[in-house]
Amino acid sequence: MKKSFLILFVFTFCNQFVFSQKETTTVLSIKNTADAPTIDKNIYGHFAEHLGRSIYGGFFVGDTSKIPNTKGVRNDIVAALKDLKIPNLRWPGGCFADTYHWKDGIGPQEQRPTIVNKWWGGVTEDNSFGTHDFLNMCELLGTEPYLSGNVGSGTVQELADWVQYANFSGKSPMSDLRKKNGRTEPWKVKFWGIGNEAWGCGGNMTAEYYAGEYRKFATFMSDWENTGGITRIASGSNSADYNWTEVLMKNIPLNMLGGVGVHHYAVIDWGKKGEDVNYTETEYFKTMQSALKMEELVTKHSAIMDKYDPEKKVAMIVDEWGGWYEVQKGTNPGFLYQQNTMRDAVLAGSTLNIFNNHADRVRMANLAQCVNVLQAVILTDNAKMILTPTYHVMKLYSVHQDAKLLPISFTSPDYTVNGEKLPAVSASASKDKNGLVHISLVNVDAKNKNKVVIDINDLGVKNVTAQIITASKLQDYNSFDTPNKIVPTVYKGFENKKGKLEITIPPFSVIVLEGK
Repeated sequence: MKKSFLILFVFTFCNQFVFSQKETTTVLSIKNTADAPTIDKNIYGHFAEHLGRSIYGGFFVGDTSKIPNTKGVRNDIVAALKDLKIPNLRWPGGCFADTYHWKDGIGPQEQRPTIVNKWWGGVTEDNSFGTHDFLNMCELLGTEPYLSGNVGSGTVQELADWVQYANFSGKSPMSDLRKKNGRTEPWKVKFWGIGNEAWGCGGNMTAEYYAGEYRKFATFMSDWENTGGITRIASGSNSADYNWTEVLMKNIPLNMLGGVGVHHYAVIDWGKKGEDVNYTETEYFKTMQSALKMEELVTKHSAIMDKYDPEKKVAMIVDEWGGWYEVQKGTNPGFLYQQNTMRDAVLAGSTLNIFNNHADRVRMANLAQCVNVLQAVILTDNAKMILTPTYHVMKLYSVHQDAKLLPISFTSPDYTVNGEKLPAVSASASKDKNGLVHISLVNVDAKNKNKVVIDINDLGVKNVTAQIITASKLQDYNSFDTPNKIVPTVYKGFENKKGKLEITIPPFSVIVLEGK
């Protein structure tokens, strides 16, 4: 037998609670199924809205800044995101998208009109970061742009012009304008959102009304056969609004529909979301309870889509997800700036496992948001930059991108708080084009360790190594004073007993196995 290797990455987080001696054993069965779907790399996408310090003061500092940059975009952020292998980036919103008029953000910067960001803090923006800036930044990142079009306050012609401006290589009014503004070759943008949250900030539309608007906008964005190959994405439901998905799938011809969105945030209570750092175990449990609802949402929305699209041609696109808490004390409430603790790492790992396991239908997702907003992977403070626990989870999980799903079956033990229960363990697995097998495990339990047993004989695995990230408590995070407080280190908390890999997963942990 060829020599086999297995690398075990473990995120583990010690918290202020005393660890219980209770331990359960979970046996995982993994199937190498020939007809299993591929985990689309776009599940690992990100989101950059004109919100708080996401764009201005985040990605974009301007070309006169002393912070090293390329045409105003921070070089350190570009390097970090390239290392993260982000497959796509959604812009300019969010709610902002349906008040954004793209022609205001092209041409000489000093000639661009200002705009008041009515959604996020009422700040005045100068449109110095626009279409060229974003699409050129995506080229620097090596990522696919995902443009969110203005349906709420825009026109059909405006969005059709944007598609032509970005994508048309021949002679036309919009391609001529693009060339005049310094870009000869088109960017060939593939992903186009037709409005955002049309049920809310995108126009307070009914599902029936939006379906009609979608059909109209989609018609003029391309030709009969969609020869430009763009993926047109419908503004999706608000969490468990299954009627929204039903109406769209029933009323929009499938050949006009590349994807249907779903938005879901892990929120304790929209009126009292809880602090970003100083939370209790009960609040942690409620956050994870909301996060793990994603399994039910994806399952039920998928079942509706299957009724109208049994061949699964239309993708489910969860283009906004993540944890949402009260803003960090002392910051602008309209900027949605929050710290990123071990809770967010567990949330990210659990959610990505759900997406991986539903790869037959979920083919894109966008964590909200990339820099300085909500569950960010990067935080900045002037010239300083830190990588969050969520960043490290997504970096290790990137091994699943474009790999073949390996279906897993197991029965999870319970995590119990105040008489309520959650599955303590989640898992997903894949096999990449080089034959490497990856298994992701998460222990949501804040107090109890869990043991997982995997028959590695069936996987052809012999040798095991591991990495671990640990902290003294669940609420720990990387700060600008201690940016490397939470980083991976070597871990040896496992045994190989005659081909049975026994892994002890400490409380609130995320694990990724790699082997051949």
